[in-house]
Amino acid sequence: MTAFSLEPAQLAWCAELRALAAERLRPLAEKGEPGRVNRPLVAELGRLGLLRRVFASGALDLCLMRESLARACTEAETALALQGLGAHPVHAHGTAAQRARWLPGVTDGTAVAAFALSEPGAGSDAAALELTAHPDGTGRWRLTGEKCWISNAPEADFYTVFARTTPGAGARGVTAFLVPADRPGLTGRGLDMLAPHPIGVLDFDGVPVTSGDVLGEVDRGFRVAMGTLNLFRPSVGAFAVGMAQAALDATLAHTARRGAFGGTLRDLQAVSHQVAEMALRTEAARLMVYAAATAYDEGAPDVPARSAMAKLLATETAQYVVDTAVQLHGARALRRGHLLEHLYREVRAPRVYEGASEVQRGIIAKELYARQEAR
Repeated sequence: MTAFSLEPAQLAWCAELRALAAERLRPLAEKGEPGRVNRPLVAELGRLGLLRRVFASGALDLCLMRESLARACTEAETALALQGLGAHPVHAHGTAAQRARWLPGVTDGTAVAAFALSEPGAGSDAAALELTAHPDGTGRWRLTGEKCWISNAPEADFYTVFARTTPGAGARGVTAFLVPADRPGLTGRGLDMLAPHPIGVLDFDGVPVTSGDVLGEVDRGFRVAMGTLNLFRPSVGAFAVGMAQAALDATLAHTARRGAFGGTLRDLQAVSHQVAEMALRTEAARLMVYAAATAYDEGAPDVPARSAMAKLLATETAQYVVDTAVQLHGARALRRGHLLEHLYREVRAPRVYEGASEVQRGIIAKELYARQEAR
């Protein structure tokens, strides 16, 4: 189904991406170890030029990439997205020296990036960060504390780390630092999670950083974090749409051939109506994702609300579509290795990370009331 008046070249590119994901990326993903960074897969994304495109494209192109890859290989989609999320602050706010040192490796797939914002007590409430940057002389700090639920940790080559530089200042007292993984005092461990992606904990025991490691300005790191999330939230929705479409495609094929009660499942109105609902919700989510991405590319003033709406609708929709697909497939979908078993584990996390569904509703409501008061 053609959505949002995409140009023929865009549709052809999406088809090409799906083919690349199935033919060249999925075999590498299948060789990876769950919970570990798949460096051969990241390197292939670099060889294909996809990582470079993350930083050269707008939000809509990023959404098309993530949706297309997710339909054929969720591991490739996530590896690409994590490179973008971890390195975008360097691309957008880094110094010339920082960009020259790290971005070439990110785009060719030889350097793995990570975005280190969440903490054990500060996930959704990002302004409540407790990782502290203690002054250690002029333009020098020591980072002490913990980051948790960090994708690509502890195996990344560098981290975009958000730390408190001014106590008691809330969002206005946070600074973003570029921290190489080999800094003394930085250690970590992996976590065994439901989804098969690398996620871990980072421990900072007096990790030294200097003004040369700052991304943007001191005490203005919250802007770095929110600017990055506003760009990537619609594309999280695109990831979810890709998974929903994969589940819908599998369900269409299954219900058309599965015999039941003298016909096929598709002949049962209860089944066909469920499939229609899956398609309806998936297309609605897709359109909202594309609209939010286009608003970002055009510099629209309502990007935070649109991004929140897109992520919220798409991730909740994908959860519904995948769950319904499992129900219509029956027990076979719960067997280890089945596409839907894989998607069932994958689809849950996006409703939590980069702002849980409840947080997105809060953002939407805040933006609505602010708009009303401005009239």
